[in-house]
Amino acid sequence: MTYDPVRLEIFKYLFAAVAEEMGTVLRKASYSPNIKERRDYSCAIFDAQARMIAQAAHIPVHLGSMPLSVQAAVEHFSGDLFPGDVVVLNDPFRGGTHLPDITMVSPVFLPSQKTSGASGELIGFVASRAHHADVGGMTPGSMPVAREIFQEGLIIPPVKLVRAGQMDQDLLELILANVRTPLERRGDLSAQIAANQRGAQRFVDLLTRYGVDEVIAVEEQLLAYTERMTRHLIESIPDGVYRFTDRLDDDGVADLPVSITVAVTIHGDSATVDFTGSAPQQAGSVNAVLAITLSAVYYVFRCLLGLDVPNNSGCLIPIEVIAPPGTVVNALSPAPVAGGNVETSQRIVDVLLGALSKACPEKIPAASQGTMNNLSIGGQTPPSPADESAGGRGQPFAYYETIGGGMGARPASDGPSALHSHMTNTLNTPVEALEYAYPLRVIRYEIRAGSGGDGKFHGGDGIIREIQVLTDCQVTLLSDRRKFPPYGLDGGEPGKTGRNLLIRDKQEIPLPGKGSLELRKGDILSIHTPGGGGYGVKST
Repeated sequence: MTYDPVRLEIFKYLFAAVAEEMGTVLRKASYSPNIKERRDYSCAIFDAQARMIAQAAHIPVHLGSMPLSVQAAVEHFSGDLFPGDVVVLNDPFRGGTHLPDITMVSPVFLPSQKTSGASGELIGFVASRAHHADVGGMTPGSMPVAREIFQEGLIIPPVKLVRAGQMDQDLLELILANVRTPLERRGDLSAQIAANQRGAQRFVDLLTRYGVDEVIAVEEQLLAYTERMTRHLIESIPDGVYRFTDRLDDDGVADLPVSITVAVTIHGDSATVDFTGSAPQQAGSVNAVLAITLSAVYYVFRCLLGLDVPNNSGCLIPIEVIAPPGTVVNALSPAPVAGGNVETSQRIVDVLLGALSKACPEKIPAASQGTMNNLSIGGQTPPSPADESAGGRGQPFAYYETIGGGMGARPASDGPSALHSHMTNTLNTPVEALEYAYPLRVIRYEIRAGSGGDGKFHGGDGIIREIQVLTDCQVTLLSDRRKFPPYGLDGGEPGKTGRNLLIRDKQEIPLPGKGSLELRKGDILSIHTPGGGGYGVKST
């Protein structure tokens, strides 16, 4: 069956609209500011072979990794998936990223035309992934500088949370018993289930309206179209081997840099991305699993394709990724991985862009801030009068956010300031939402003027964000680019490195990029995020 470009474009947006509507349901039904305000989630639809057909414009780090979670769920329950089932998982070594990212996968069946109410053939899957503000582990927020994954939180292999539309209450209670904020987790998990239900219904609506044969044919056409466009892009890059190395500041345990090396080989209309030579997996939690590395590769090539190309699995078909097992870009269990998803993913993007800047400099920006500046805060809220009268303490809370910074300058323009860049696409947590939900107060929130790298085009500036804690609590920082700045290109200057400070009794105490500490009521945490690199030599 042949389709004209106009019809393919219509279906591209129809599929994407299903995923976008799932995201809207998830955001509106969720409890936590991390999902409701920051929108740290992604939704996608898949065909019957678990190939991603469309993903909404949500989180890039989920872009290439969600298909591995869906594949893990399908393989584990091969032949044992039925209408109304919902599989939940977060295991990074079975398609996940890090433990706070919980994925739900629902099979989609076409209603049988023979018997009213009966299910017909399996026609695809819908999936949602959301970052939960706490899933247990050694520190509130479940983003610790750990030595093994068991310290990072509850590990969930592919299991059915919902069977034939009925919640497995025992499993749900087991999950909630292992987190610090069970009411919030219950709400966010329910929101994901609701998002999947909406996605499944909309998927069935498409099939009912256009017919199974036509929808399946269009799925194949869209996958083939994205593959063709990716091959066309690669073919436009000169053949050759392009190498680049960059490094993380440290792993949070040893004060030593962690190098990531890539060799991008362009040969005709295909590419090989080889990370051989990268550092071995680390004692600290900066290790990235294979799903993260694939996702970073997908993201970089997807950025070069342009906005009109569908987000689907066709993009990776012409690209071979070599990530040696046991390295920081393909860690093996039981390595800790909390920071691999958020920090190492950013550095993988930096080395890929650095390599491609030698092949197609007119398309590649200087380095952006290169970190998500992860901040987790948890403890007990001050007791309310009702708590005190009952002789009890306040309620537990766990807050997580990432903080934006400067983007790298482009070959023809300055880099934007104060944005989340590359592998994160989240928003900030508004001051009002933060102060309403938690015993925290935002003291300062402004652009960090002058932090972007100089050059013909200036790198974007970072952010200064200062949060005062209104109760004793524990804080965990996972940040990078505190030692090695974001690089400039074509003679541009690097951006400024970031800084973490504790302000106590009006004294500034420098903090490391990664680590946990106890804060007293009244302490202020001051985060200065990196600026982006400059581009080109500044004229005199």
